[in-house]
Amino acid sequence: MSAADLLQLFLHFASLSLLAIGGALGTSPEMNRYLVDERGWMSDAQFTDAIALAQAAPGPNILFVTLLGWQAAGAAGALAATVGILLPSSILCFWGNRWRTANQTGRLVRSIRRGLSPIAIGLTLAAGWIIAQANNVDWKLWVLTAASFAFFLFSRRNPLWLIGAGALAGGLGLV
Repeated sequence: MSAADLLQLFLHFASLSLLAIGGALGTSPEMNRYLVDERGWMSDAQFTDAIALAQAAPGPNILFVTLLGWQAAGAAGALAATVGILLPSSILCFWGNRWRTANQTGRLVRSIRRGLSPIAIGLTLAAGWIIAQANNVDWKLWVLTAASFAFFLFSRRNPLWLIGAGALAGGLGLV
């Protein structure tokens, strides 16, 4: 991968950093479009495998961005993607927190907080849809996805129950 491609990777992830309301996973549909569809640097399966691996590994959720960069361009890609996704939002959070602290009781602060919540939920649902489409290759997996969604929607139980149920279903050859 050329230096120009690495710069493009950095700039794309830097722009996504400012849209990552609720976490970087919410921007994964755009990452998928860019890395898989537009650039062809990886397949859908490689993309979703990187997310799954990073989510299963201990540590911060953001690790999936590093794996995507690694998959696209090795160590230089991992660095470009990680710095790209972290730097702009970190700077914005630093200055935004200073402003929020100074204006904590202001109406604008409350309005921004209320307005960003539905955006974060929508971005998270879009990310889930992209991952489900790439992985659900037969009806059993779609049923498992729908059951998991219903579990989260109507239950207050720990999500580890779903991980255990998925492991059991996979171990028994049901999915």
